[in-house]
Order: sequence, then structure tokens, then C-alpha cells
Amino acid sequence: MSDRAPFRFVLVGSGNIGGTYASAIANVDEAALCGLVSRSGNRPDYLPDDAEVATSLGELAAPYDAVILCTPNGTHHTFAKEAASRGKHVLTEKVLDITREHMDSMTQACERAGVTLAVTYQRRMSPDNIAVKALIDSGALGRVFAADMRVKFYRDMAYYDSGDYRGGYAIDGGGPFIQQAAHNVDIFAWFFGMPAKVVSMLDTFDHEIEVEDHGVALLRYPDGMIGTITASTATKPGFAPVLEIHAQRGSLVMENDEITAWHIDGVDQPKRDDEDFEVHSGSDSAAVTDTAGHEAILRDFVEAARTGRPPAVPASSGRLATELVLRIYEARI
Repeated sequence: MSDRAPFRFVLVGSGNIGGTYASAIANVDEAALCGLVSRSGNRPDYLPDDAEVATSLGELAAPYDAVILCTPNGTHHTFAKEAASRGKHVLTEKVLDITREHMDSMTQACERAGVTLAVTYQRRMSPDNIAVKALIDSGALGRVFAADMRVKFYRDMAYYDSGDYRGGYAIDGGGPFIQQAAHNVDIFAWFFGMPAKVVSMLDTFDHEIEVEDHGVALLRYPDGMIGTITASTATKPGFAPVLEIHAQRGSLVMENDEITAWHIDGVDQPKRDDEDFEVHSGSDSAAVTDTAGHEAILRDFVEAARTGRPPAVPASSGRLATELVLRIYEARI
């Protein structure tokens, strides 16, 4: 355990995801949770007894180093810019935000203030995702010609009724592509970058909501690779996400960020250094109880903020998922 004073976080937003961060922070020696901002002023059960509660950042009396944004998607830019104006680092729950303009404004505000801005895409911390990313980047798989991602989740109507913003464009930014499947879309964009052409078909089948609850996107990449992404909250009972990659030297399959099939000629399957590392599937529930990925993001963020090095998922990279989703929404037929 370090003798250095803990890096102090304030949660902005008091929803369930705040409890995930509170649990994760408790497992990170170099971090501490010293406050929470909630418009209602309510004190959630997961907050430590010595943590302050305020209705705005301006009302907080406790000193702190960074905020963690646990508010709905389309509000992230507002709180990020306010935190930056106070000289505080910013870690935001996915997505970075829902429009290019908002992502630009919050990124520029943090750059001007000289503070770190990062996104919690914790699936990037999965040992198997890290290994596969390195193999793709090195060319060890040969030319990748196809990648197919299936994110077939289920949410009942009670989930959408639990918040006025859920299932709408104004705050959520869309349906499962930008909400439930955003982490998986981030992995796809992290692995393969941006496509040259997109065609998508989206519709609403099982919920009374404004946005899609099921859709498929067909992606053509500059090097010729053909990719598909399916995102859904209508596929009962909900299934773990699957990514299939087909390349010159063979094929591999990942289920919930773990390699489950390996058929690559001349390349051994990567060995996991951390067999206990788990990431929430999200197949049938939004509640996150496994915090290994969040803990890894927090440790990296603390070091990045303290040293000035880029975080694991900086804004410049964290915006890729939103950019890809926006292209999918803009290309619907």
C-alpha cells in the first residue's frame, strides 16, 4: 500500500452505476471517494459515511481531484466542461457523449484546462481483448477480411419506464447501438477503426420507445474487410455478446471478451494472465456487480492524471464508439 495520499473522486449522479464505481474505488488503494453530486441531494446507500453530498459541484466543500460522470449520455459534456473550469480531471461513464459537437466541446475544454479526460470502456482492459488487439495491429493474423459482432440483449419495458430519458434520442442518443451495446461497439472500433461505407437497418419491435430496439449494420472498410454489428434489446432472454473474426490465417471467436474458439495457423492462443478478470455481460440486466474492469480503468486513470501521460481510453479514442454509432444511425435505410 502506498504512503501517498489517495486520489480523491467525486461522483456526479446518484444512479446504480455510481454504486459500481463506489465498489471499485473501495478496491483501489490509491483512490478514495470523497463526495457525490446529486440534484435531489439524496444520499445513496453505497456512499461512504464520510463522503459529502451536494446538489452541485459549486456547493462541494470537500477537496477533490477528479469527477466521475454517472449521468445520462447526453449530459456528459455539461458536467465535463464545468469540472474542467474548476481544474478537475474527468472520467466519464460511456459514452463520451452523443453528438460530435458535444464531444468536441468537452474535449477542448479539458485540453484548455490541462486536465485528463477519459472514458470508462472497461472491456478494453480484458486480457483477451488486449491480446487480440495486439495480434491484429501486428498483422499476426494475416489480412482480416470479416468480423461479425452480435450483441443480442434483452430489456423489458419496465427498464425503459424507469427513467424519462430512456428510449429517446434527446438524452440517450438512440437505442441499443449507443446505449447497451456501446461497450461492444467500442471494441469493434478499437480493433478495426472506422469503415469507409455503412448501411444499416433499424426498427422497433418489442417496446413502446422512440428509438430502435433491434438493428443490423453492414460495414465496409478501406482495406476491403466486411463487418457486421447486430445490436438489440428485444432478443429474449438475452445472450452474451459474441465477436467472430475471420482472417487469412484462420478464425477466432470471443464470447463476452474471452476467446472461446481459436483456429489461427501458426499462432498460439494467448494465455490469460488473470483468470479471475470478468466483465459484466449486460445480456439481460444493466446492473454491474463485477468491478475488475472498472478497477483497472481507475488505476490507470489515477496514474495518467498524476503523471500527465495519456489514459488507457482518452477522449480521442473513446469518441470512436459514438462516431461509429452516429454513422450507423445516419446510414439507416
